[in-house]
Amino acid sequence: MSPFEFFFSFYGLILGLSVAVMATGAARAFKHRKAVRVGWLTPLLAIFAALDIATFWDSAWNNFQHLSYSYGLLVAGLVIATVYFTATSLIFPEPEDEASSLDDHFWANKRAVLLLLIGANLLGTGATFLANGGHANSQQYLPGYGIMAGLYVVLNSLAAFSRRGWVVTVLLALQISLYLVLAAMSALHPNVANNGPVTAAAAPEVPVGRRSTAGQ
Repeated sequence: MSPFEFFFSFYGLILGLSVAVMATGAARAFKHRKAVRVGWLTPLLAIFAALDIATFWDSAWNNFQHLSYSYGLLVAGLVIATVYFTATSLIFPEPEDEASSLDDHFWANKRAVLLLLIGANLLGTGATFLANGGHANSQQYLPGYGIMAGLYVVLNSLAAFSRRGWVVTVLLALQISLYLVLAAMSALHPNVANNGPVTAAAAPEVPVGRRSTAGQ
């Protein structure tokens, strides 16, 4: 096991817990669908968060694997992954919440979830700048990182503070659609840069070391 693989196994474990807590909440909501109205807002937010985590996970693999292992890298991964876990734990209600509608839970927690996701992505973008900013060709990619981070913040801030269901739906559905298109593109053309244009985590990778293709 390489030093990076050691770090990534720890990082991936915590991110995996974020996916697990969402899957558990989704299963619980489906199980009690006759007693608790599901609606469509909470599932939409869960899909977006899951795809965002997958993109972020891929971004870490592409952007950090040239780094030497350090305790600081481990702590940075812990902080970012914990923010993700906190966000995803708010998407579905707990049994003790006794929610009668997932839509009610959505409006009570939507802002916190999206702001936490923004925070995780900005932390990840900052880490990527620090990890790759010193390379000679980084100036070709750093403006792109800034643009992607800005778009992500704008779209999700609008969704976080909007009180209109259709606005939130359009903003989340737009980003979900782009994630799915980019996932399909990466599956068809795995050697081509394949990450989302609307997420801070999905900016083009700075080619480093022996890598000859772009990632996030």
